[in-house]
Amino acid sequence: MGKVDYRRELKHLYKASSRRVETVVVPKMNFLMIDGEGDPNTSKEFKDALEALYPLSYALKFMAKKGEMATDYGVMPLEGLWWADDMSSFSVADKNGWKWTLMIMQPELITQAMVQEASERLAAKKNPASLPLLRFESFAEGRAAQIMHVGPFAEEGPTVEKIHAFIEESGSSRTGKHHEIYLSDTRRAAPEKWKTIIRQPMS
Repeated sequence: MGKVDYRRELKHLYKASSRRVETVVVPKMNFLMIDGEGDPNTSKEFKDALEALYPLSYALKFMAKKGEMATDYGVMPLEGLWWADDMSSFSVADKNGWKWTLMIMQPELITQAMVQEASERLAAKKNPASLPLLRFESFAEGRAAQIMHVGPFAEEGPTVEKIHAFIEESGSSRTGKHHEIYLSDTRRAAPEKWKTIIRQPMS
């Protein structure tokens, strides 16, 4: 049985410097996605999204491992796109108006048919509330700037400002949505050690 380390194969996208902003070109990849809104710290919608997204991702992993493909791989990290209808009101101080897309990258070997089958099995066993809201689709981010933030989410401000300044100083403009990739298990790691890739698409 083959085992694939997609984090290593895509290390330029899932590993970043914490000292300097880097430019990457993000190709089209497939994701399980779910949309929602509200403060991620208090929103039941956010909690429900995680309770559907992770189990389905693991169900797909085990299908690939036990099926004809006989391929094992590690489930990829959680990612989030964040925005507000009025970006001038997109503030860390008030997260109630935040909108988000939570997503987990899926290898090319995962198909829509597999997602449908895994969803049906999961519905029969646990039936997470947000399971019907999940979708499987491609996402191409293109050219972007990124940097690693180490520490609590509430202290991301200076890191975000650094990436925005880099884009402006390079003569480019911000496009798309604020993107975060969560590399740490926040249930186990101390907040000061949390690692989050901050990514911002740019023109």
